[in-house]
Amino acid sequence: MSQNENQNPQLRGSRCGDCSTVAFPASVSCQRCGGSDTTEIDLSGTGTVWTATIQRFAPKSPPYVPPADGFRPFGVGYVELPEGVKVEALLDGDSPAELIGSEVVLVESHPVPRFATVAATPKEN
Repeated sequence: MSQNENQNPQLRGSRCGDCSTVAFPASVSCQRCGGSDTTEIDLSGTGTVWTATIQRFAPKSPPYVPPADGFRPFGVGYVELPEGVKVEALLDGDSPAELIGSEVVLVESHPVPRFATVAATPKEN
């Protein structure tokens, strides 16, 4: 991971040249038509939470590595991007009811995508 990867997070997907289906993560073949004419593209850094839940128990370890200060519940769900693809991601929030339908912005891309609600992100001057 480069030093700037999470300072300017970006998701890479692919678009099928045959049927225009967008996929995340980028793929060498299309999941819809099976075509192999795919091109990598940058995906939007904003979207809408399609569905969400709160993970209230620690995932199996490994691969999960608990933080030094112990496990804390976290949001997880699907974010629909303008390109029409849904991305599974961590979500900054405490309530599925507040998250679902919210506009979100990508705040981290590695090791997994993480989005925060637009209202919760600091505004640049």
